[in-house]
Amino acid sequence: MLAKDIMTENPVTSSELMSVSEALGLLYELDVRHLPVVRGNELVGIVSDRDLRGFTAPDEDTAIEAVDDANSSSVGNFMNTNPVRVDPETNLREVVELMLLHRVGAIPVCDLDTGDLLGIVSYVDLLRVLQETLERT
Repeated sequence: MLAKDIMTENPVTSSELMSVSEALGLLYELDVRHLPVVRGNELVGIVSDRDLRGFTAPDEDTAIEAVDDANSSSVGNFMNTNPVRVDPETNLREVVELMLLHRVGAIPVCDLDTGDLLGIVSYVDLLRVLQETLERT
C-alpha cells in the first residue's frame, strides 16, 4: 500500500500570514492536529496543535492575554519550516518508519519535483488502515 492510497487529498491548509487564532479555529473546527502551510501550492511548513499550545490559557485570568497574543501572532512564526515529506508512491511501511523516527503525527505528501502539496497522511489514516486489516482477519 502506498501513501496515495490512504492520504487525505487536498487538505485544508494555512498560509504563513494566517493568525494563530485562525489556525487554532481551523484545527478545532476540523478536529485535526496538523495544518500544512503553503505558499501558493508549495508546502513551506507544517503547524500542529502542539506548536500552538502556548496560546491556550491555563486559567481564566490569562485567557484574555492568550487570545490577544493569538490574534497578533502569525503561523509563520511557529511552523516547522522543514517538515518530513513523502511522495505519493512512498510505501506505507516507510511512512510509518518516518513518523516514528521523527516523532510526528502527520506527514505531508508532495510532488517532490515542484514541492506542491498533494495530501497528508496522519496517524489517524494509518489507524483506519490497521482497523480495516484487523476486521478482515
